Amino acid sequence: MSKFQTWVDERVEEQLKDYGTLTVDDRVISVIVLLFFPLIVFYFIGHQMFSTGFFSTNFGILESILFYGAPLYWIFTCTVLLLGFMGLSRDVDSFGGLILAAVGFGWLAIVFPFDFTYFADLMPEDLKFLVQWINNDIARIIMVLASIVHLLLAIIAFPIRVGARKELALRKKTNK
Repeated sequence: MSKFQTWVDERVEEQLKDYGTLTVDDRVISVIVLLFFPLIVFYFIGHQMFSTGFFSTNFGILESILFYGAPLYWIFTCTVLLLGFMGLSRDVDSFGGLILAAVGFGWLAIVFPFDFTYFADLMPEDLKFLVQWINNDIARIIMVLASIVHLLLAIIAFPIRVGARKELALRKKTNK
């Protein structure tokens, strides 16, 4: 057995230990996502509503779907998780959310429909210093890195989720 397969099998076993339980980590991450992602989404909607100049004319329908899709997707998966549907949430996130984010960040880094000169415009004056250092070049680098990281996470998550689903099906079959 390869080292990667052994590593995947170990991750599958870890997932199956608390498969039906909502862990503290799951709760904390989900609550953070549910508290902050809507604020982030509304911040960018504000940029669109007030035409600050942050979004360029290249920000079309596809870019909107890719830009807002991942945070809205994660709000959905975290809500589903907190409602007690752990397997569904993890499957949907592993098989869709990570790919959506990887493709979205990648496409947005290529098209780059932003002008980060205006990124801080909607922030209170006292907080603008937190993000004023981000220029277009830095933002593009962050997006490329985010795309690569999400793609790697998707590649890693896929065999783990498939392995967990197979093992659960096998255990149900042998318990009957």
